[in-house]
Amino acid sequence: MAGALQGKTALVSGGTSGIGLAVVRRFVQEGAHVFVTGRRQGALDALSAELGDAVTPVRADATEQEGLAILFRAVADRGTGLDAVHINAGVGAFKPLAQVTAEDIDRTFGTNVRGTTLTVQGALPHLHEGSAIVVTGSSSASGTEPAFGLYGASKAAVATLTRTWAAELAPRGVRINTVVPGPTETPGLKGLAPGNGDALVAEIAGRLPFGRLLAPEEVASAVLFLVSDQSSGMTGSELAVDGGSTIV
Repeated sequence: MAGALQGKTALVSGGTSGIGLAVVRRFVQEGAHVFVTGRRQGALDALSAELGDAVTPVRADATEQEGLAILFRAVADRGTGLDAVHINAGVGAFKPLAQVTAEDIDRTFGTNVRGTTLTVQGALPHLHEGSAIVVTGSSSASGTEPAFGLYGASKAAVATLTRTWAAELAPRGVRINTVVPGPTETPGLKGLAPGNGDALVAEIAGRLPFGRLLAPEEVASAVLFLVSDQSSGMTGSELAVDGGSTIV
């Protein structure tokens, strides 16, 4: 039985770890060829060794136009256009207001807002009619967790942009939606508490309805749904994959 993305071409930005890596693996499993961006060459090499010709790794920083130009030249050279795009590259500076620096603001908004905008913009000439884009949002966009203000604000900005882009892209037959993960067990989450990541995971899990964090693969399943024909009636939507953490 053919996969949901059999014969299609996809792009995943920030696809070398966590949710992005799970999405790359799922897209390949479903039959897609996947362009994958990341900033660490070692991680890209490891992905290439794992998935072989099913992926095209491109070292690119979402905030740098030069790197994005290299990415989209590679897409153009392959000649198949893009059927599915997952914008997952993102960073966070998790500090209370009194400790936030100008550099934190520039880096967080530079990657999450500027980088997302430039990547979607760069993909536009390559998108087929009927293609779909998914942007990784965050439950922090509507939350009040201390020290998450800067990160949440950047993700709220992305959510607003995505809704606007949905209206702009609809005449082209291109859909764009946001997947909103709750706390997910990734290296990035554990990195918030260096040397004590497992304790942080246990503490967060104790506050969630299921008593556990989400697995990246659970979010990847939702991303696959949003880029597949199964969600053909959805655009401009936010799909929460949070174990009920925002409503229970």
